[in-house]
Amino acid sequence: MARLGAARSRNRTRSVRENVTRATARILPIVLAASVMAAARPAHACSICRCGDPTFNALGLTGVSLQGLRLALDWDRLEKSQGSAANGDLESNTEERQTFLLGYSPSDDWGLYFRMPYGSRDLTESEDGELEETHSSGLGDPELYGQRRLWSSAFDGRLGIRSSIFALFGVKTSWGDNDLQRDGERLDEHAQIGTGSTDWFGGFSGSHQLNPHSALFASVQYRATGSNDFGYEYGDVVLGNLAYEHKLSSRFDAVIEANYRHADRDRVNHAGELDPNTGGGMLYVTPRLLVDLGRGWIVRAAVQVPVAERLNGEQDEDPVWNLGVTYLVKHGSTP
Repeated sequence: MARLGAARSRNRTRSVRENVTRATARILPIVLAASVMAAARPAHACSICRCGDPTFNALGLTGVSLQGLRLALDWDRLEKSQGSAANGDLESNTEERQTFLLGYSPSDDWGLYFRMPYGSRDLTESEDGELEETHSSGLGDPELYGQRRLWSSAFDGRLGIRSSIFALFGVKTSWGDNDLQRDGERLDEHAQIGTGSTDWFGGFSGSHQLNPHSALFASVQYRATGSNDFGYEYGDVVLGNLAYEHKLSSRFDAVIEANYRHADRDRVNHAGELDPNTGGGMLYVTPRLLVDLGRGWIVRAAVQVPVAERLNGEQDEDPVWNLGVTYLVKHGSTP
């Protein structure tokens, strides 16, 4: 009788889990659609617009843990502004950026990554009734970083390695274009494609496979920024991310993320003067859809929707749109 009661208890637990999984699968598309509709509302944001985990965004859980070569190309578009027309110091910026990522993992425990961005910006400045427009384009700052698996759970015959924890460490170089000029004069700092500074960053990430169709991912990262030759220094940044990934079918995967960013105020010159309209905290919701085209090719689409903020001064940012393509080359195979 005790064994029979235990079996019934396990069956009830399994039934509850299956019901939760089915309910999640039904609810997730609704959440994705609602998040996209919410993107029509602009919100405030910090001076540094990037948020989220770039490795997870480009590669997903499969690509992060896969041994061998990974390639990804992303396109992002965003609009933001700071200051106000009432105070005579409004500045708005529209940016499009293409980022190439190359990743290679010689083993299950190590991953090496290289990111190269190229961007273009349209900056509009309004000061005391005078309007100035600036267009710029060029290379952004490349990033080099590594990833080391610190721990993983025992192998599960049904799910493989269910849980893993990684450490991340790297550098954003100062090799991008940070001295773009027009008529012999250097363009405004926010028209420069690269920051001109060397930044160091590190953090941790982890994943857990809930069942054959669903998984969780989380990461936290700290970026210590440096100053460029002109004395400008973007504020240090803390990034936090939590994502739920669910396989909708053999070809379609859906992801819903919460992305948090906190940035310090920017220092604008060697004297240490701070920009009052920079820095603060921001929370985003990011729905993403992935389509497996076969033979290692995956296309992705996402929108990063600002939903809550606690910021300094006057800032405003529209949602960030993202399209990407990923190519996963399994270890030991050829493209």
